[in-house]
Amino acid sequence: MQTAHPRLFSHYVAILRSYLMDPVPDKVAAARSVGTLAVTANMSTLDLAILHQNAMVELADEFTFTTSRNGRLKQACGFFAQALVPMEKHQRDTRKTNQRLQQHNKFLRLHAAELAQSNKKLAKEVVRRKAAEAAAIKGHDEHLALFQESEVMQKKLRQLTRQIISAQENERKEISRELHDEVVQTLVGINVELAALGQGAALGMRALQTKIARTQRLVENSVNEVHRFARELRPAVLDDLGLIPALHAYCKGLAERKKVKIEITAFGGVENLADDRRTVLFRVAQEALTNAARHANATVIKVLIQQIPNAIRMEISDNGKSFQVDKVLHAPNPKRLGLIGMRERIEMIDGRLTIESIPGKGTTVRTEIPLAPAASHP
Repeated sequence: MQTAHPRLFSHYVAILRSYLMDPVPDKVAAARSVGTLAVTANMSTLDLAILHQNAMVELADEFTFTTSRNGRLKQACGFFAQALVPMEKHQRDTRKTNQRLQQHNKFLRLHAAELAQSNKKLAKEVVRRKAAEAAAIKGHDEHLALFQESEVMQKKLRQLTRQIISAQENERKEISRELHDEVVQTLVGINVELAALGQGAALGMRALQTKIARTQRLVENSVNEVHRFARELRPAVLDDLGLIPALHAYCKGLAERKKVKIEITAFGGVENLADDRRTVLFRVAQEALTNAARHANATVIKVLIQQIPNAIRMEISDNGKSFQVDKVLHAPNPKRLGLIGMRERIEMIDGRLTIESIPGKGTTVRTEIPLAPAASHP
């Protein structure tokens, strides 16, 4: 066989022949010594593979490699694997050395660049510091002015928000009064007239009576809808009977419409609060109940009003879906303005609002307002 390394080839054939005749551990060491010689000769893995292949061809007459019964082919492969060990180790060592050299060169380049950059920074440092000192003095003054301006704007914004809420409440009261005094009375009058017309009709006018009865039902439904609309805007029972009856009436209607169970436990002393405070509690409860039934898909809602030291606490808890409270309340463009309105209403009377929403446990809206009214805000 022709080979680029004839002396190594002859040595390889001799060692392989001895190994195939008796593959004992010391022969394994001999196979690795052949690999070491290949490394010394600067042979590649492919060169060693060709050398091994030629050696097997050379020994084909002495050993049968075409059958798997005698295991010669497997033994030859094992010999080749052992011969590769020194070469693979040498390649790994070479790669590691190259990597270390590359890292060292990279470090030297970076270090040189850092030195150059440091020199530039040192040259500019004196000028920069002087400019920074002047800018710091100017920035402090500007920051103070902006901070004071921001405080003024926040006060104006909060005052405007409270004015809007108050105006909205007054507007609802007027609309509610108009609906009760004008629209409902008119519809009731129409219904009375239709009833009289139906009683005075002849027996042969059954079709007319049927039509009149259907019209009466439509008017009755309209009256009920207007009553519900008026209660939602400003329930008359809140002004006439108090907070607890108003909550019972609202919860009853909501439970019927949304098929939800609502339980109310209330401390009777809450009726001793001023009208504006009872109105705030009703609006907060209205918003929380609506959110629980409409957005959280709750099936059970509990309302608890109790007295705590120097305050009245109202808790509205549900078993519906939770939501990220902080994300909703502090969103740049909030979509659920009802929550913002709840917070503003409570702060108007120096109260405190907390909302807890836990996955799998639902949401709890907790409101606490002081029993004694605080001093008026300027």
